Amino acid sequence: MPRFFKRLFKFPQMDFEMAIWEMTSLIIAPKKVFRSIYYHKQTKNTWHRPDPSFTYLLSLFLFLTSIAWGAAYADGFGPTLHVTLAFIFLHFVVLSLVIATICYLIVGRLLGPGVKGLPGRRRQGLFNMEAGEGGNELEFGYCWDVAIRAFVPIWVFLYVVQFLLMPVVASRYWLSLLIGNSLYLLALNYYFIITFLGYNALPFLHHTELLLAPIAVCTILWFASLFGLNLPKHLAPVLWAGAKLRKHV
Repeated sequence: MPRFFKRLFKFPQMDFEMAIWEMTSLIIAPKKVFRSIYYHKQTKNTWHRPDPSFTYLLSLFLFLTSIAWGAAYADGFGPTLHVTLAFIFLHFVVLSLVIATICYLIVGRLLGPGVKGLPGRRRQGLFNMEAGEGGNELEFGYCWDVAIRAFVPIWVFLYVVQFLLMPVVASRYWLSLLIGNSLYLLALNYYFIITFLGYNALPFLHHTELLLAPIAVCTILWFASLFGLNLPKHLAPVLWAGAKLRKHV
């Protein structure tokens, strides 16, 4: 993380081209994003990529999205600014920081080798990599990398697609409820899949398939919500921001 902060304002050294490629791949083929991690460890001696370009790029997209949400639903400049700050700092930065901290404190202990209560120590990862000497330590910076990359499908489905479909998904028809609630299911399931792929790429973690367990929980809750709980109507990002809405919304 010290390297990350040292490069925080060194824009010429940031690889925005790589960040754009990662954002695209995280939706189409998320497994590709973590394939180069072992090469990065061998050359840079760290699993974490101390490059804030991805954070800046996703923050920019959230800023543009917040302007659209504010223009459509917020009442004036003040509430729109409120939405912008909430989207970037509260929803993205703070939430990702909290999740990265939780994973840093828990994942390494629960999914490390030889954990009591879990069968065996055999590695069943997707990339078939071997941990090198001194390479079996979970880095907080890497937890941050995984958390912000897992946020991409949340942004796509809940901040972009939901905004475009808001007139449809917020109506009273059951089909609207199905479409709107399915957006949340897709976003959350993608989030957990990318999180799983990120930690599964580390050769010293075992039983990372446990990180996929929340998918079953989300699917059950999604099915239960189809009996009358319209998630977009209650959980749209502009409502999370706590901004004052126009009366017709």
